[in-house]
Amino acid sequence: MKKLLKCADCRKGFRSASQLKIHRRIHIGEKPFTCSVCGKGFARSFNLVSHQQVHTEDRPFKCSDCEKRFKSKGGLIQHQQVHTDERPFECSDCEKSFKNFGGLIQHQQVHNEERPFKCSVCRKRFKSSGGLVQHKQVHSEERPFKCTDCGKCFKSNEGLIQHEQVH
Repeated sequence: MKKLLKCADCRKGFRSASQLKIHRRIHIGEKPFTCSVCGKGFARSFNLVSHQQVHTEDRPFKCSDCEKRFKSKGGLIQHQQVHTDERPFECSDCEKSFKNFGGLIQHQQVHNEERPFKCSVCRKRFKSSGGLVQHKQVHSEERPFKCTDCGKCFKSNEGLIQHEQVH
């Protein structure tokens, strides 16, 4: 039996020196494979090849249930969850369950007080990037929500909905 080579940082074992060398890039931040379109760097060549799909219109992976198309197999697999009632990702705090891991992670923010997203104008903090984006509208003169009845414009969809009750 061949002895495994261990990573000095995380003790993960590898069968060859080349595998260990590639793995070490994670710990040292080396990203020798760079996208020629956007400049994003990758530790592994296959990650670059996979990433380059975002710069094309090619969507070779088709959902057999609804005909929607995806750039990656992973995107298709994640999408297919919408066609099932399966919710395999369960919150350990309240037992609420989710169709995907991202939904669970977003939900878990309700159980902690951490607010990592800070407004650069007023320093108010938010639990999600979406909350911050929505809040920033307060500081803007932009009013993208327009009433179809009278043409009056609003900073938020909520403001428009409240106004529409007047008509």
